[in-house]
Amino acid sequence: MNDAESLENASVSSLKGVGPALTEKLARVGIFSLRDVLFHLPLRYEDRTRLTAIAAVQPGQQVVLEGQVIACEISFGKRRSLLVHLQDASGTIALRFFHFSKQQQAGLKNTANLRCYGEVRRGSAGLEIYHPEYTADTQTPLEQHLTPVYPVTEGLGQSRIRAIVTQVLALMDAGKLLQNIPLGDQGFLQTNINAALHLIHRPTANIALEDLLEGTHPAQQRLAFEELLAHQTSMRLMREEMASLQAYEFGPPAATCEALKASLAFTLTAAQQRVLAEVAFDLGRSQPMLRLVQGDVGSGKTVVAALAAAQSIENQLQTAIMAPTELLAEQHFLNFSQWLAPLGIQVAWLSGKVKGKQRQAELAAIASGRAGVVVGTHALFQKEVIFADLGLVIIDEQHRFGVLQRLALREKGERQGRMPHQLVMTATPIPRTLTMSLYADMDCSVIDELPPGRTPVTTSVLPDSRREEVIARVQSACQQGAQAYWVCTLIEESEALECQAAEVTAEALTQQLPSLRVRLIHGRMSGEEKASIMAEFKAGKTDLLVATTVIEVGVDVPNASLMIIENPERLGLAQLHQLRGRIGRGTRKSHCVLLYHPPLGRVSKQRLNVLRESSDGFYIAEQDLMIRGPGEMFGRRQSGALQFRIADLVRDQHMLDAVSNTSRAMLATDRPAALAIMQRWLAMPEAFSQV
Repeated sequence: MNDAESLENASVSSLKGVGPALTEKLARVGIFSLRDVLFHLPLRYEDRTRLTAIAAVQPGQQVVLEGQVIACEISFGKRRSLLVHLQDASGTIALRFFHFSKQQQAGLKNTANLRCYGEVRRGSAGLEIYHPEYTADTQTPLEQHLTPVYPVTEGLGQSRIRAIVTQVLALMDAGKLLQNIPLGDQGFLQTNINAALHLIHRPTANIALEDLLEGTHPAQQRLAFEELLAHQTSMRLMREEMASLQAYEFGPPAATCEALKASLAFTLTAAQQRVLAEVAFDLGRSQPMLRLVQGDVGSGKTVVAALAAAQSIENQLQTAIMAPTELLAEQHFLNFSQWLAPLGIQVAWLSGKVKGKQRQAELAAIASGRAGVVVGTHALFQKEVIFADLGLVIIDEQHRFGVLQRLALREKGERQGRMPHQLVMTATPIPRTLTMSLYADMDCSVIDELPPGRTPVTTSVLPDSRREEVIARVQSACQQGAQAYWVCTLIEESEALECQAAEVTAEALTQQLPSLRVRLIHGRMSGEEKASIMAEFKAGKTDLLVATTVIEVGVDVPNASLMIIENPERLGLAQLHQLRGRIGRGTRKSHCVLLYHPPLGRVSKQRLNVLRESSDGFYIAEQDLMIRGPGEMFGRRQSGALQFRIADLVRDQHMLDAVSNTSRAMLATDRPAALAIMQRWLAMPEAFSQV
């Protein structure tokens, strides 16, 4: 290891002024080593390089002002505040402090001249700056560089993090940190990594600020390329490792698969048959399959998974099916039991709610191999779950599981050097841009055809001022034999508040629609309660089901043909499309009403219009990606969601082909450099390379 590498990996506690308490705070924002400091990139910049005349300021601007303090007084409005009047040769402005001490008041009163920085806004005294940063030292030259604003945490302020970055930049400038890894001959790739980082942490005053804010400056593009390259390389290593492992070679689909196909009440579509052939080919190989099956809502992914499980059973091996929620796992359990139990295959059910004797019985059936198929939630990861012979792992909605969780499940199937095959399913159609980056380690299959009998859903977008009209429409539809969903969406990302809102809505609708049978379902109910409510709805014993977004995936009620989604502007397009996919499963003409709360912003209008105009999941996903970005598309709180420090998959998609080629070439000709880049950008490259 050379000096630069060892210093890069040195702890931040080796820096001047960084003691144990500060080390702990830095760890909270992901900073452990000196290299982490360099790659802790600014969120935005402030321009403190020039003075602005008071007469020239506009509301919304962030400015540096200098002037004479002409008055300092306490103002008694709705809230008590300290008001300081600052004057220069061109005019006067007020500086307002809502939180101040007597010492601060006395200090400002006795200060002749002041330099301050802050955002200008309109207030009761005309133009004002609330809580500006200020100094009485007006002799010090102004900043020579734009001032970076970093992600911080409680107890870790901007000035502290800037001082730490300054220390580490000095080490880098002295050549003691960060090796430059040549990446290619494209213009932006010729920028030296040290120069790029220096410019991003300390941009000069004359830089094109617009380029910097949009992330298109060559220095940022150099880093974005390298970050995408780190992700792409980690995916290739996963794939490489999978190819080096041994798996069980399955025989081709035989009698059990044929019996299952014959028992189905429908004929498989050409798309399902094509994907089944791709899966069967992979299962017949000695390397573990790693295949992603994408299919729009209702395209029939579950039956493809059931037939893969049947093929596993024909080869005397078990299948584990993992879903992210109790409701979806339960739906899979019911479907798989319905299809496989008549063929003499035992299906076990394991979730956090399965306890006591039932749990022991299920664990014994799994360990002995009597249970050919095991369906569950993340409970399948637990140490006490031991499989007799796991040959296939099926993961639904994979982006909701973290890398380490998926690794834990795969390791459960490792026996005598053989790994189980993996089949990943998602009903969130993933644009090509994301597939190349999120799932570069997988082979992809797309079920791009809906089964016959699916009726198109008409979508309308209405303001909630027309709520009474919508309620009348629900009454009319249900009286004609239809069933309806009324979906209450997430409020401030709090499940408790969401459930509360759904309870209030269910109560109000019960009073307004006394002739209808109204039931409520939400995420805080027990699994049994939810299953019982869904079973009643499916059996036609409930007319209107008021629900939270727990019904987003996997629920199948063919007679439900009307859905009202309240406050759809709170949800992503992919999630709205998933919800809408719960209707249109039978022969009735189906309608979805998006009941929004005005006023709607431009972006919200644009998003809801996409949903009104299209039912193509891939088009909707592309638009969602363009409008909101990948982290939002999958929900940032999901543990598997992709989050970049500087790269942006929409903005930087022009790089993806070059990233892919560079990654392939580096792994072939300069593996240490490829691994160094991974180590630079990824928090856990070792774990990544084993999934």
